[in-house]
Amino acid sequence: MSDVVLEIKELHTHFFTDSGEIPAVDGISLSVHKGEVVGIVGESGCGKSVTSLSIMQLVPKPPGKIVSGEINFKGTNLAKVTEKRMKKIRGNEISMIFQEPMTSLNPLFTIGNQMREAILIHQKMSKKEAHLKAIDMLKLVGIPRAEAVIDEYPHQLSGGMRQRVMIAIAMSCDPELLIADEPTTALDVTIQAQILDIMKNLNKQNETAILLITHDLGVVAEICDRVIVMYAGQVVEEGTTREILKSPKHPYSKGLIRSLPKLHEREQTLYSIPGTVPKPKMGRVGCRFADRCESAFDRCFNENPALLSLENHRKSRCFLYEKKEEDVANA
Repeated sequence: MSDVVLEIKELHTHFFTDSGEIPAVDGISLSVHKGEVVGIVGESGCGKSVTSLSIMQLVPKPPGKIVSGEINFKGTNLAKVTEKRMKKIRGNEISMIFQEPMTSLNPLFTIGNQMREAILIHQKMSKKEAHLKAIDMLKLVGIPRAEAVIDEYPHQLSGGMRQRVMIAIAMSCDPELLIADEPTTALDVTIQAQILDIMKNLNKQNETAILLITHDLGVVAEICDRVIVMYAGQVVEEGTTREILKSPKHPYSKGLIRSLPKLHEREQTLYSIPGTVPKPKMGRVGCRFADRCESAFDRCFNENPALLSLENHRKSRCFLYEKKEEDVANA
């Protein structure tokens, strides 16, 4: 499709440590279209953040390395481009909002210094024009008294304000793709809602494609068009937000939905998926969720399930749906 902004094919990102080779991202494939908001959800350690760092070519080398696969951005495989080319793409065509704004913003420089630098690197502007654009961007993300804030330091701002600054920096060069890694973590509910509203408005106004990485299904329900569920370095389910929240297919997705608290039940014991996430290792045989799955049978422990295509462009990595994939293929 011509409107595909990002397409990842069979991406493998491994870490080479003293204890062996660790496949943090193990063969994931996904696509993001223009103006679309795609969420990646899953437990900590499932490979969400490593996927985003792989797209930006920011995986620390060593110990990390993209072993194989393609990361196609507008027809260019980012896994093969030079660092010089990536510097032109980062912040300009693809921007990223990192999880913790206090560690992403330099405490030694004012907000204005950091915003102007990002604008001047990628856009042909004078320092005065860059300064005025920085103020406009701060106003766009809802920061009051932007003319004063631009001369302040990160420690003078609250967590929510710093996150807004990060969004302003990320959007200052009008990127085609915005990657947001847990953008509302550690923020209170009201500020979280405001940040999501800002991202939704920017998405609608500029048709910016957003890849949102989160473990919060409430955030997914609020902003995402499509959802990709990851587990132990693999995609286990894919579909529209409505379909996955209303009728999850994969046993892991079902467990995630089932563990959400229900407003109409006052006294309840929250459900939790039994067991723990397996440690990533090379050459693993069997479904990675089998040890925790209520529906597992012998084959699940002895064969690796493929990501099956189901009706309405849905996908699920589970042997339970093999017959349904055949029906879709024959339809």
